[in-house]
Amino acid sequence: MLLTETAPPPGAQRLAELRATARTARRRAFVALSAAIALLTTAQLLADRAQTDEQTLPLAVLSLAIFMTAVPVLVATQYVWGAHARLVRLRERELYAVTPSARTRPLSRLAVACGWAVTLLLGWTEPHFFHEAALYAFADSLRWAAEALAVVSLAAGVLFVIWWARDAVGMLARAARSGGSPGDPWDPGHGARPREGAALWTGAAVAVAALVGARAHLWEPGTAVIYALLTAALVCGVVTGE
Repeated sequence: MLLTETAPPPGAQRLAELRATARTARRRAFVALSAAIALLTTAQLLADRAQTDEQTLPLAVLSLAIFMTAVPVLVATQYVWGAHARLVRLRERELYAVTPSARTRPLSRLAVACGWAVTLLLGWTEPHFFHEAALYAFADSLRWAAEALAVVSLAAGVLFVIWWARDAVGMLARAARSGGSPGDPWDPGHGARPREGAALWTGAAVAVAALVGARAHLWEPGTAVIYALLTAALVCGVVTGE
């Protein structure tokens, strides 16, 4: 009997389901991260171009609301992603005694960390917009909160760098000692997954990078271009899962 005609070994089908769930959680985490940066950057770009205090205030409030909503959403989506990824690694150890090399895991974690850094940097500029809207007392209070957030963020960043470096070195050491998981013939695995969403992810990344570059005053796009970039970032991110 051919191998493809035999029943999957115990646990293989469940492992395939766990991998699919983890991939979905990862996609949602990256969609939330890219959408948060795109929305926050767009709101701040429009607020920065407002001509009067009355025009600046609603955009400043919108920017602050996006930031305060984005932080818990990012925490939740990335926690779910991490929880499912841990389940996959645990199941792989149970079935194969070792886990796959997961060469892209350090890169994905570094990408998430960079996304967090951009989001927090944008959040630290929130007091500026309320100062421009002539809400000086609120801007001063917000500046104090931003300074406290900056201290906490820098401490978290140092801890992340230490943890990331230790984990990356550990993965390299394990890869040198072992050939990794023998694989599962009933599951596509990491190397055979379809890559149709690669172009869409690239488009979303380029659009978000262009918005961040405009926010950093590296270039000065028109308002219509800003809206087009925002639309491209959101559409490309959402369509990756369709």
